[in-house]
Amino acid sequence: MRHAARTDATMVEVMKALRAVGCSVLYIKLPLDLLVCHRKETMLVEVKEEGGRLTKAQEAFLETWPGRVHVVRGPLEAVAAVIGKEAMA
Repeated sequence: MRHAARTDATMVEVMKALRAVGCSVLYIKLPLDLLVCHRKETMLVEVKEEGGRLTKAQEAFLETWPGRVHVVRGPLEAVAAVIGKEAMA
């Protein structure tokens, strides 16, 4: 399977999972993949495949960004990061 196809599939699953728990999700691509809002708290989420790395531009952005950011590798990790592991129990 092409790398881009896997990434797209993972992104779709992450977006579905976040929406299923009540998040608003917007695909913005740059500087990171997603803009997510949960209970009036907004954050950025970057979706990476296993072994995927941030680009140099993303690393530089994260060094200066003061807000909440999560780098996730799948839908369960995304939900846990955004709503908290305790809420998933």
